[in-house]
Amino acid sequence: MQIRRRSSSAARWDIDRVVGDVRTGRFERSLSALTAAGALVTAAEIYFEHDSASFGNKMMWAPVALGPVGAAAGVAGFFSRRMAKTALPIASAAIVANGLQGTYLHARGIAQKPGGWRNARYNMEMGPPLLAPLLVTMVGGMGMLAAVLRRER
Repeated sequence: MQIRRRSSSAARWDIDRVVGDVRTGRFERSLSALTAAGALVTAAEIYFEHDSASFGNKMMWAPVALGPVGAAAGVAGFFSRRMAKTALPIASAAIVANGLQGTYLHARGIAQKPGGWRNARYNMEMGPPLLAPLLVTMVGGMGMLAAVLRRER
């Protein structure tokens, strides 16, 4: 059995293709669609995690509600240049703001556990996941990036 290795020229061609997609505007549509998919997946994950915490704080509903909004804006941005430049950045900015707010709220939740930050290792494992809200922030960031990229004609 022979293992085929990719040559460096093939790897360079893949990079050149991605750069070309960014230059021609094809990447903007792909990133809009990826934002839509990412928003749905993260919203579902957030729903299950917050449901296990019984939605103890009303703010836990915000990222769940923003997921379908981001997905709709991403799909609209995929099909329409106008939506990619209006609805997608607005929805994405709201998702980013909510993700940053969630990071603060999760840090506050860890601090409120017995021992607070002095018992950080245990409280980070047993309390709210500190870095999880940054995942949804990245999804919003992808949508904002898609909005500023050039669109193919």
